[in-house]
Amino acid sequence: MVPVSVSTTTDVELAAALLAQAFADDPVTVWMQPDTSRHLVMFRTLLKYSHGPKATLDLAMRDGQPVGAAAWDPPGHKVSATAQVVSMVGFFRAMGSRMSRGMKLEEEFGKRRPKEPHWYLGQIGAPVHGVGVGTSLLGHRLDQIDGPAYLECSNVRNVPLYERFGFTVTEEFALPLDGPTVWAMYRPLR
Repeated sequence: MVPVSVSTTTDVELAAALLAQAFADDPVTVWMQPDTSRHLVMFRTLLKYSHGPKATLDLAMRDGQPVGAAAWDPPGHKVSATAQVVSMVGFFRAMGSRMSRGMKLEEEFGKRRPKEPHWYLGQIGAPVHGVGVGTSLLGHRLDQIDGPAYLECSNVRNVPLYERFGFTVTEEFALPLDGPTVWAMYRPLR
């Protein structure tokens, strides 16, 4: 494998493009919006408004080319009322009549998030799977955070990756409306 370097970025457009490609076949993303031409708007909206300026956005590079991205929310992160309102426009553009699925997803995810302060991995992805990009992105950030971490895993093939980094499955659940299975995963402070 070619080495991957990771650094923090503010380039929301680049990160959104990488994540849209990475999640094109993701079960939860496809359940929310099967039209891949709308994924870029969805990820741009997530990064700009749901995660917002206090999030940590990591970018993986290989041979000078961007190959993956991850978005982390710090402990205590809250989306402002203004950002919630503004994001609705972007989410409606991305999901149209399927917007209720995104709302159900947030409701289901919100029920399961730990109550104690934690780092939240909202998205992590690489357009090319299985070449070490996710490992590099996870290792980079987990080496730096100073608290527990939490994520929802939307693809069973990624559960072992997170387990290698000390995450454990706290719950396996299916999304409503005949949605796919999701794994809630938690990593205690190390």
